[in-house]
Amino acid sequence: MNPLPMVWADLRAMRWSALITVLLIGIAVAIGVAVSAQERAMRQASARASDDFPLIIGAPSSQTQLVLTAVYLQAEALPLMDGNILNTLAQDPRVAGAAPLAYGDIVQGYPVVGTTQNFVTRWGRLQPIEGRLFEQENEAVIGFSVKLALGDAVMPSHGVAGHAPTPGVADEAEAENRHEHTQLKIVGRLPQLNSPWDRAILIPVESVWETHGLGNGHRMDDGPLGPPFDAEKVPNVPAIVAKPAQVAQAYQLRSTYRQNGTMALFPAEVLVQLYQAMGNVKEWLVLAAMINNIIVFLAILLLLVTLVGLRRRRYAILRALGATRGYVACIVGLGATILMTAGCGVGLVMGWGGAWLVSHFLTSQTGIVIDPRPSMDEFRLIGLMIGIGSLCAMLLAALAARGEPTTALRG
Repeated sequence: MNPLPMVWADLRAMRWSALITVLLIGIAVAIGVAVSAQERAMRQASARASDDFPLIIGAPSSQTQLVLTAVYLQAEALPLMDGNILNTLAQDPRVAGAAPLAYGDIVQGYPVVGTTQNFVTRWGRLQPIEGRLFEQENEAVIGFSVKLALGDAVMPSHGVAGHAPTPGVADEAEAENRHEHTQLKIVGRLPQLNSPWDRAILIPVESVWETHGLGNGHRMDDGPLGPPFDAEKVPNVPAIVAKPAQVAQAYQLRSTYRQNGTMALFPAEVLVQLYQAMGNVKEWLVLAAMINNIIVFLAILLLLVTLVGLRRRRYAILRALGATRGYVACIVGLGATILMTAGCGVGLVMGWGGAWLVSHFLTSQTGIVIDPRPSMDEFRLIGLMIGIGSLCAMLLAALAARGEPTTALRG
């Protein structure tokens, strides 16, 4: 006889218990899926965000903080280095391009970064999708996600230690620290980069220096923007992005600028360390998820054993009507396998949905576009769970088919 009608009748008879079983399995599996998908998506997104920073030079300090501030625009005061290094880099044949990064000011919660046209265009790779590049002091180019319009005039505010501004919101701390003598005009908007720089406002580094009373780095006030900087003393800068002319020369530059009061690094160096730490965290989270899964599966197995015990009379009647042990075992095994497989499928969807929600939240907080996508890791996890579930189903089938029908009927 076809066992499927009997399996379907069994599932309908214990539909609420079956639904609870599927949900419990789904929640257990979703935790493991979400951890795996989220960690992988964060790793890929953070690596993409650092692609525009081949080599970062700064004053000796925390390498991690230099990368977090320079690449991911995490507001933090960095020590300054001699601004004349900009001219040294401009004359170095191993350097295809170098640009200062000057931080500290905000506009409506958006970070203001002083730099040069070369970096704004990523050395010619990008062009504004609206308007144009800045061509004189106090003009600004905004990132893709900045909620300002071309032609808007805004006043920057000095950042306050410990203050965490919200992008798009001008709060009280910002209003109290405005540079009243400086007004920026929005003249262009950059394409989407899927990085924190989509929320940045980029202005000439000369504007940052002038705003803070440091001159503009040039002997003449109305001279052209950008290098070469020819003042007697070029103002200090917190970070410089350098683009090596060749890959081999990148290591030479890193070695050269790891001495004499400067520090040079590849962002990947720091990211590898962070990934290693994240990897350790992931391993513990996965282990915790697996322990959770085992506990949940044992609880579900106990529930199914109880349900099978309650239905022993039904199976005994089938045996008395001529059904074989194998037929009864098939009914129980198929029913348990269906519940396990359905739970794993629900868990897969819930896990990816949870990862997407967490990624959406992290994107709104950091500006890094995190896009979790399915991979074989999750499918392997699901396969493992279904395999464990099938073993549980075989155990249940063996329990249901054992014994004599007369004993079950008398009981």
